Amino acid sequence: MSQTNNYYVSRRQQNYSRNQNTTRFQSAVKLGPVAHTVLVALMIIVLGLIYVTQATRTTGYDYEAQKIDSQIADYNEQKSELEVENARLTALETVKNSSVAKEMTTPANTQYVQE
Repeated sequence: MSQTNNYYVSRRQQNYSRNQNTTRFQSAVKLGPVAHTVLVALMIIVLGLIYVTQATRTTGYDYEAQKIDSQIADYNEQKSELEVENARLTALETVKNSSVAKEMTTPANTQYVQE
């Protein structure tokens, strides 16, 4: 028995550096080549699903950006129409309030052409 204790003591006194594990872990579960293949396939499937999720998320942002762009185009069109309407109404007000329009008189008699 003392010989085995000396063996373990001498094994422990080997040149181990600080902060290094001196024990080894051996798993009780042994996996065969089929199990490894199945695990690798599952990992590939999970990575593929993550990739598809990320790709569809960016497509969703693309649709949202396209929707906002179409709204901006609609608002720009409405703005240009309102600018034209503003110019038309402003021109009529300017004509009505002009000095020439104030000096005009209403006709006493009007006649219309009939066919």
